[in-house]
Order: sequence, then C-alpha cells, then structure tokens
Amino acid sequence: MSGLLGVGGGIVMVPLLVLAAHLDQHHAHATSLAAVIAIGAGGAITFALEGEVDVQLAGLLALGSLFGAPLGALVMHRTPEGSLKVAFGCLMIVVAGLLLWT
Repeated sequence: MSGLLGVGGGIVMVPLLVLAAHLDQHHAHATSLAAVIAIGAGGAITFALEGEVDVQLAGLLALGSLFGAPLGALVMHRTPEGSLKVAFGCLMIVVAGLLLWT
C-alpha cells in the first residue's frame, strides 16, 4: 500500500501497528520508520527504472532529511503519547481535506 499510495508508511502502517500489533504510538512510529528503508528503496528503484525520479530534487530532499528526521524523532520521543495521537490524527485529517479540495 505504501508504494501504491506514495507514502512512507506512516499513514498506513502506524494505525495498523497500533491496532493490529498493539504497539504504543511511539513504537508504531519508530517501527514504521525502520520499515520505510526497505519500502522506500523498493519503490524508488522501481520508479527510477521507469524514469519517474527527479534525481536532483530527490537529493535535495534527502539532504534536508538528514537534519529534519533526527529533529523530528527527538520531538516525537519527548511528546506524550496522547498528544502524539491527536497531532497525528489532525495531520491525517488536514492532508485528507487538502487532497479532496485541491
């Protein structure tokens, strides 16, 4: 589903890990981030073979993630589980709204 929908796993895997695997929110986020290595590599290679990857832009995004990802992980680690669930749910609602109305 992650390759099909173009998501790193958070929108699909985090809720499934919380509901089906009974992980707490922090462990679900961390586990989905670890799994995204294989998911992202598989999807990126498939799309690259089809000529669908903007390599220069992908490099800039990867460079930015070297700073943003550790900062985000630090903030997530320090955020109480209830607040993390609310923030994650709100983000999903906002993104869904943007996709439907644009």
